[in-house]
Amino acid sequence: MSRLRRLAVFAAAVALPALGLTLAGQAPASAAPNFQVPFKCGVTVDAATFSGHSPAYSVDFQKSGITGMPVLASASGTVTRVADEGSDSYGKWIELDHGGGWRTRYAHLSAQEVSVGQSVVGGKQIGKAGATGGVTGPHLHFEERLDGVVQKAKLNGVAVPYYAHTNFTSKNDCGGNPYSAEEVCGDGFSVVDQQALANSSGTAYLLYNASTKANCVATMKATSLGTASAVSAFLEVEGAARTTDSGSFTYYAGPVKKTADSTCVKWGGSVGSNTYESGFEHCD
Repeated sequence: MSRLRRLAVFAAAVALPALGLTLAGQAPASAAPNFQVPFKCGVTVDAATFSGHSPAYSVDFQKSGITGMPVLASASGTVTRVADEGSDSYGKWIELDHGGGWRTRYAHLSAQEVSVGQSVVGGKQIGKAGATGGVTGPHLHFEERLDGVVQKAKLNGVAVPYYAHTNFTSKNDCGGNPYSAEEVCGDGFSVVDQQALANSSGTAYLLYNASTKANCVATMKATSLGTASAVSAFLEVEGAARTTDSGSFTYYAGPVKKTADSTCVKWGGSVGSNTYESGFEHCD
C-alpha cells in the first residue's frame, strides 16, 4: 500500500466555589470535555453570542417554540446547583460539574428535573427551556466554565463564533462515538488503515500526514461511551521502541504519533479484552 495511508445581555453570574470531582478522563485529558449542544439529537438551534453579554462568553440558544423543549446535559457530570432566582438573573438554573475544573450552566429554565448531588450522563434530560429570570424572551442561556471563569464555548469540538448568530445541529445522545479518529489526531491526518475490534467494541485506526510524514494511531470506543473503561493504542516504528497510550478513558485512546517515512510500522489497540495488533506494514 502507498505511503499515503493510515491515517477529540444577561445578568452577572453567581459565584460558586469549584468542586474537585474527577470524571475519569480522556487522553489527552487536560482538555475540556467534548461539550455537546444541550438539546435532543438533530435539533438545530441558533447559538447567539453578544459583545454586551454578561458573562461575555455566554451563549444564548434561540429557536422558535423553544419554551418547554428538553434541555440535555452537555457532558457527563454531577449536579452542583439547582436554583431559582425568581424574576432576576438566571431565573431557574442548573449547574453541572464535569471534573478537572470544568462546569456548565443552564439558565432561564421553565422546569428543573435533577437534584443536587445527582450524577448524570451526557445527553440526560435535566430540565426544559423557558423564559424565567431577567429575560426579554425565551431562550437557553449556556456557559462553559473552567475554574470559575467562563470560557469561549465549543460544541462537539467546534468553536462557537464570537460575536455572531450561528446554527448548530445537536449530536447529543445520537448514539455512537462523538469523536472521529481525524479529530483525535488533528489537522492534516487522514485514515489509511483501520481494524474493527471483536464484539463491536471499537475500532483501531492508523492515520498518516503526508506533509509531515507522521503516523498516528487512535482507538475509538463503540461501547461504554462516556464511561471510563480500559482502552489502548500503540504505534511501533521498525527498529524503535513501541509507544503506547493505555488507560481508563471515556471515548478513545491516543493519539500516538511517530514519524516513519519509508519505514515499516506496527500498530493496533484494544478496548477491554478485545485487541488488534498488525504486523510490520506500510513500509514504502
